[in-house]
Amino acid sequence: MDSPIFFYLGFSFILMHEMDAIRCHEWRLFPGLGSLNDKSGFMVFTLAHIPLFYFLLAGLLGQQDNTGLIFGLNVFFIAHFVMHLLFLKHKKNEFKDWLSWTLIAGAAFFGLLDILIS
Repeated sequence: MDSPIFFYLGFSFILMHEMDAIRCHEWRLFPGLGSLNDKSGFMVFTLAHIPLFYFLLAGLLGQQDNTGLIFGLNVFFIAHFVMHLLFLKHKKNEFKDWLSWTLIAGAAFFGLLDILIS
């Protein structure tokens, strides 16, 4: 396949999940960030995504051969789903509704699909 459409669908789901993660106060689940007040946790969590997204986009768009990065991100999408399952009972976990789980599972589904067809 010329264009990794399933990867880009998974990537879209994970980006939307990161937006949802702000609504669900995901920083509260991370060691260190969880001890911050919500204003500080929100700021650190949100601002940390700027360089993260920059390097991901630069790696995806700026290289002739980005198959290794795509494969690694597909694996991350699946591992990320598993991590959310492991933290399902965490007392500060707010990822409980259908939208949150559609975004989390959608990234994993399309990541797995991309791996299987690649």
